Amino acid sequence: MDIHEILQYLPHRYPFLLVDRVLSCEPGKDIVALKNVTINEPFFGGHFPHHPVMPGVLIIEALAQAAAILTLRTMDTKADENSVYYFVGIDKARFKQPVQPGDQLLLEAAIERQRVGIWRYTTRARVGERTVAEAELMCTVRSRQP
Repeated sequence: MDIHEILQYLPHRYPFLLVDRVLSCEPGKDIVALKNVTINEPFFGGHFPHHPVMPGVLIIEALAQAAAILTLRTMDTKADENSVYYFVGIDKARFKQPVQPGDQLLLEAAIERQRVGIWRYTTRARVGERTVAEAELMCTVRSRQP
């Protein structure tokens, strides 16, 4: 999936869109997506100016965005203004290596289960073969109340 198709599945836009390309997606199973990390990211000006590092919470958010694409593809639907994709839980989050400008962040999410509208994923972020972060995420899609 290129960026144009990704924009159909995610409501996020710059500067909060954290998925640049989907390399593979098997609905009901798993996804591998890509985030190109550049020095032009708005957070690098303050985190940290002398040694730029991608904030861990944004790595987790990027994993959740990849999981959202997987969820919506599995549900055979696309993002719209009447629904929101929320975090329900983040467990076992671990950050193993810093992510720096110039890195290509590979975002992997696999569905563990789906029950009562709650989706649970095993996720991992890699740079090359190095695991840089991992977490178990729980998310849900809800209708937005006017």
